[in-house]
Amino acid sequence: MQNWQDLYTTSKEGLRLYARRYGAPLGQGLPVVCLPGLTRNSADFHELALHLAARGGRAVYAIDYRGRGRSDYDPHWQNYDVAVELGDVLDMLTVFQVAEAVFVGTSRGGLITMATPMLRPGVIRGAVLNDIGPVIDGKGLARIKSYVGKLPPPRTFREGGEILRQVSGAQFPKADEAAWTKQAERTWRAEDGGKLVLQYDANLLKTLENLDLEQPLPTLWPQFESLQHAPVLTVRGANSDLLSQQTAEEMTRRHPRGALHVVPDEGHAPLLGDAPTLARIAAFVETCDKG
Repeated sequence: MQNWQDLYTTSKEGLRLYARRYGAPLGQGLPVVCLPGLTRNSADFHELALHLAARGGRAVYAIDYRGRGRSDYDPHWQNYDVAVELGDVLDMLTVFQVAEAVFVGTSRGGLITMATPMLRPGVIRGAVLNDIGPVIDGKGLARIKSYVGKLPPPRTFREGGEILRQVSGAQFPKADEAAWTKQAERTWRAEDGGKLVLQYDANLLKTLENLDLEQPLPTLWPQFESLQHAPVLTVRGANSDLLSQQTAEEMTRRHPRGALHVVPDEGHAPLLGDAPTLARIAAFVETCDKG
């Protein structure tokens, strides 16, 4: 049984954009806005959204960017850009009548979260940055670049899970076959006839092609510091190759209301489905309710 409502909006260019809403639109407490990683989609937040919506009936919105999940693909791959996606997110929140929210941003979603106050300062009442920060480790980005748009098409979701394990098994050493199969079901979808296809536009690879990973990546401390007005919870996978423990601790030190939660035995990016992480995020969101 589906536990969410399907929502659609239209971008300025006419693309159909998709989001899930869990809970009541005018539920108690601040709404939560969940933003996925580069190639990921709204399904990644299913367990977290159910958990948060069940506690007081708050609304939880999980968004598919253009070119991902059930949103339309953009014929101009250059629009797969953080600034464009931020504009889409803010337009969607306007349609959904969300004036203030707690943001949960995984990887790219965290970059969008850090950029949000520069365009709409008052919308963020709290932020969970899931395995992302102002300093990005090139090693992790190189691993991501190695497989985006290049995964072989599996015949079954179980086979897809094995493909994902080969790519990211070192990041999640304790994940079992069922966990990898679930991730495969969120990475591919079945078309008519049963063929499995990626749930993202393979042209996302082009956005990474010009990255020179031999050079240090620009740091984003000014963007992170734009969140000084709101509490920030940094979630780090203990095995992450994208967010170092040193950077995560520095984020907590620099922010007046910063906190850190480390997920053991997971890497980039934590799945946000284990009981301690669900409880930690729920407690953080409830703190944001109180201002």
